[in-house]
Amino acid sequence: MAIVNKKNFNEFDELREPDKARIELLNFPAGTVGRFTLQPGWKWTESVGPIAGTKTCQAPHLGLVIKGSLTIFGDDNSEETFEAGDAYQILPGHTAQVNGDEEAVCFEFDSSTAQSYAK
Repeated sequence: MAIVNKKNFNEFDELREPDKARIELLNFPAGTVGRFTLQPGWKWTESVGPIAGTKTCQAPHLGLVIKGSLTIFGDDNSEETFEAGDAYQILPGHTAQVNGDEEAVCFEFDSSTAQSYAK
């Protein structure tokens, strides 16, 4: 294995396209980096929920919003809105939606989530 590995999202390793979403993945020996592009009107319950087969998302997320706005709704009644520049850690037991008329773009760095999300 090389000491340094470089990849670019212009040539992603894997693509997933659930409803109103585009998930591009770069796979590295140490984990996976995902770019999530979520269209206006995207809701986890409508896009990924049917794929996951659960009422709420059971995956952990570690990432950064670079464009747009999302609101996360926790099973514990917590609610937080994330906008460009906000980094996040979201534990299992939540749903999410895009706010407004602009797409949301996030990078995720949790390899277990990026490897299995919306698959």
